Amino acid sequence: MGPLAYKQQELFTYGDYRTWTDVDRWELIDGIPYDMSPAPSPRHQLILAQLVRRFTNYLDGKPCLAIPAPFDVRLPEADEDDDQVATVVQPDLSVICDRSKLDNSGYRGAPDLVIEILSPGTYQKDQKIKFVRYERAGVREYWLVDPSARTVTVFSLEAVGLYGPPSEYPDTDRLRVGIFPDLEIDLSVVFVE
Repeated sequence: MGPLAYKQQELFTYGDYRTWTDVDRWELIDGIPYDMSPAPSPRHQLILAQLVRRFTNYLDGKPCLAIPAPFDVRLPEADEDDDQVATVVQPDLSVICDRSKLDNSGYRGAPDLVIEILSPGTYQKDQKIKFVRYERAGVREYWLVDPSARTVTVFSLEAVGLYGPPSEYPDTDRLRVGIFPDLEIDLSVVFVE
């Protein structure tokens, strides 16, 4: 059973989310469920595979981890119990450096870096709804990868806790990762057809 089986309830929590047994994948943002069906396109998955490879190779032997979706990231507002958390997302790629927040259910807290690969079904959610939620949670670096435009837009958290102006990189650039200054990713390889 998924959120559509409920009739009266308007907002949900992680406690509800954990009981959903339908085959669809869901995200929960500020208590509102978002269906993640259908599955991503092959192009989306190939871009994700290239990014996962770059990050996992770089992080080998280091304390941080790069974990692709499906992987639940719970974003609490404060110290509420897990069952009361109203936001559970599945970023395309999460880079986490605080392993103490990793558990058998996924991760509780803001990843250090989140990458979302845009698709027609997630474009608005990734650019607006998730943007605000990741900023509020304190995700240090947020990437929006646009397969159609072959660009990566990077938002970095500033001292005031808000994302600064975005930096956009075309597929011909090499992108230096803000949280790992010695990691540079050749975007021509990421967007390879």
